[in-house]
Amino acid sequence: MRLITFHTGHHTAARIGCLVNGDKQVLDFGQVFAGDPAFRSMQDLIESGQRHWDRAHEACSRATGGDGLLDRASVTLMAPVPRPIQMRDFGCFSEHFHNCQDVKLRRKAATAADPEAAYQALVANGKPQLPHDFFTRPRFYSCNRLSVVGDGTVVPWPHISSRLDFELEFGIFIGKSAKDVSEENARKHIFGYSLFNDMTMRDVQAAEERTGGKNKDFDCGNVMGPCIVTPDEIPDPYALRAMARVNGETWCDNNTRTMDRSFEQVISYMSQAQTLHPGEFFASGTVGRGCGFERDVYLNPGDRVEIEIERIGTLQITVGPRSTQP
Repeated sequence: MRLITFHTGHHTAARIGCLVNGDKQVLDFGQVFAGDPAFRSMQDLIESGQRHWDRAHEACSRATGGDGLLDRASVTLMAPVPRPIQMRDFGCFSEHFHNCQDVKLRRKAATAADPEAAYQALVANGKPQLPHDFFTRPRFYSCNRLSVVGDGTVVPWPHISSRLDFELEFGIFIGKSAKDVSEENARKHIFGYSLFNDMTMRDVQAAEERTGGKNKDFDCGNVMGPCIVTPDEIPDPYALRAMARVNGETWCDNNTRTMDRSFEQVISYMSQAQTLHPGEFFASGTVGRGCGFERDVYLNPGDRVEIEIERIGTLQITVGPRSTQP
């Protein structure tokens, strides 16, 4: 299933459904399952359990005509879960961190009389190496679950930043409660997969490098969608082409096979001594080459950013005008 949250106008309530018939139509669960509390919201559906997921799947599989079908062009997609109960973003792609370290080294070497020689000297001294614990324990931060937006959003430029960037990621929603789960049994706790664009203020991030801070905390900074794709449609989540485009130009063409740490490993680690709940979102971190920082090139007002992962879809935003005032 390709599950969505949508509305049909700015003053209409959010509804849930699924994309059908080549994503050209939407099956409105509000009409198909009228009055059923399991289909009031995506969070309700996730929490409702397997029996209701099977009902939804059956309805989607036979949605070739009849009541409840809407043209895809007639609806506006929201984030699949507009306000997740919990969000964490992990660093599962070491290539991204290596590339970012390399950019920092080149910046440092740029002021030398011979920048290339200075850069090679830094490399020879082992400066780009990631810390050992990067590969032994998952690294993550908690996202702002109150600033989640969906496909097609115009992301306002935060007035506290002059250097805005995107990040190509994907993630999972927990479907079933999990505690002390083994890696071998973790996949059955995945409800589905979605794309995630983790927008970042790079100049603010640089200033906060030692302490962390609010470099990812601003309105509309967490872009999610366009849908949640259930695991039956993605046999191998670690063999998917991953791309990012800015104004139609390809900035990244990679693959999820470069992921160093699987979602199953993350679930197992995070469920140690604590319960994971249905509806929690875990993001993968940035796919290697999947942001401007790795090219040392950043966004401009009006840029159209598209991230795409095979079998999940394309998630698009437009960068709003640069703001210098609150």
